[in-house]
Amino acid sequence: MRIYTRTGDKGQTSLIGGRVDKDDVRVESYGTVDEVNCFVGQAMTELDSERFEDVLDDLEKIQHELFDCGGDLSNVSKKREMKLTTDSITYLEQKIDEFIDEAPELERFILPGGSKPAASIHIARTVTRRAERLVVGLMKSEENVPDVPLKFLNRLSDYFFALGRVINYRMNVKDVEYVRSAKVFRGGKRKEERSDEK
Repeated sequence: MRIYTRTGDKGQTSLIGGRVDKDDVRVESYGTVDEVNCFVGQAMTELDSERFEDVLDDLEKIQHELFDCGGDLSNVSKKREMKLTTDSITYLEQKIDEFIDEAPELERFILPGGSKPAASIHIARTVTRRAERLVVGLMKSEENVPDVPLKFLNRLSDYFFALGRVINYRMNVKDVEYVRSAKVFRGGKRKEERSDEK
């Protein structure tokens, strides 16, 4: 099978139901979602299959959902059928709550890192935030952009934050607190919300 088509040699790419320049905000959005997926895959290779069997199952599920998310963002067809549903968001919220209960209570911001897989998950978290910002821009510039991808990405970054802490906890690696941080978490949760950013 030949994977190159030469159709993008002039700087355009195909969407589902259209064609745009490769630097279009829609392409930036789903391309960044693809970046997230790659970092998730990297983290999965770094996790012990016995200690993190539940996490690996979740991350594989998330990889499929990220693919769905990218597909939905690339779909401009008048007969669009979205693949990502709010069920994915509800599941992430349940897992976030479980992870917060599992990891030690947190009072201050932490530095990304600790163990190698946790560091990869924190990279996935920050790239997810970038994807989220791009989708916000897309929703401002175009009409009829579905809101589920944005909500999914927002919750996913929270999930990655909570997961990074659980990974370190299970590997007996302490989170490193940001020394200049005030106490911004209560009972493991931030005053405003569960993650590091609104």
